[in-house]
Amino acid sequence: MIHETIKKNGVNFGIITGLTSVLITALIYSIDLNLFTSAWVGVSNLAIYLIIAIVLLSKTKKEFPGTFTFKDAFTTYFISALIGIAISVVFNIILFNFIDPAAKDTIKELTIKYMISAMEKFNAPAATINKAVTDLKENDQFSIAGLLKGSLSNIVFCTIFGLIMAAFFKSKSSSQE
Repeated sequence: MIHETIKKNGVNFGIITGLTSVLITALIYSIDLNLFTSAWVGVSNLAIYLIIAIVLLSKTKKEFPGTFTFKDAFTTYFISALIGIAISVVFNIILFNFIDPAAKDTIKELTIKYMISAMEKFNAPAATINKAVTDLKENDQFSIAGLLKGSLSNIVFCTIFGLIMAAFFKSKSSSQE
């Protein structure tokens, strides 16, 4: 049985995470599609999600009666992450497949240009660059199937990240104090 505090905070922060993702995507979409390939935007997004996770686990640990175990911390984070990913994926499916399908082609072209430039900076062989470009052209990362597949990768990343966060936020046992 999952404790009420874990459920409440996991759901509430999952909604916050999902709406944050929607807001970021909508802002990037409306400002400049080039930002989808920007490294600083990616790093900024990770920082935002890290801050949300820290606030979530700190708040839950404070409100939690008794010992906040590794399992409790991970469960709290994981509920939040799943809800956040679900909201984000639904928004992206609607935006890139129904509202503006042409945007995904523009982003794909921008991604290809960015990738070629980055690979050339690292002196990647032409054959490697050509293979990477072919792979990108063949895969529609913004299709419904592509977004759902990407969400599985996000879940794996969030699981690993959640395990690390849970290790930091679990209550210390009396032998560790």
